Amino acid sequence: MSGSTGYRLPTEAQWEYAAKGGDPTAAGWVGYTYAGSDNPNEVAWYSSNSGSKTHEVGKLAANGLGIHDMSGNVYEWCWDWYGSYSSGAQTDPQGASSGSYGSYRVHRGGYWSHSAEYVRSAYRYNLDPYFRSSNIGFRLARP
Repeated sequence: MSGSTGYRLPTEAQWEYAAKGGDPTAAGWVGYTYAGSDNPNEVAWYSSNSGSKTHEVGKLAANGLGIHDMSGNVYEWCWDWYGSYSSGAQTDPQGASSGSYGSYRVHRGGYWSHSAEYVRSAYRYNLDPYFRSSNIGFRLARP
């Protein structure tokens, strides 16, 4: 990530910031459970409303930054390697810069088959970076 001049995966912190709708210290920030609402039916494709399939982006409400489908629909890869959070408060924390064989990358957001618990903005999961599935996608960030 350091020195990146083009598009890349967002860090886990950047992904969560975007999913939660921006700066929590800003006036009007709400801090919803899901990306744009406390009601998953308004913003997330998940087990109760997905019909067991992915959906075209933008069919449900956007979050406070105007971004759609960050809860549910498909998992999204993040730049960071999966690991435990540190115990102290942090601003824009960075995950491990590398992994080894058997290490996992973070993915966020949950997907259409999960219950509401697993499509919360704060939910995190990990997978082998070589794993492929139609239930995993990505967004791009620019430095």
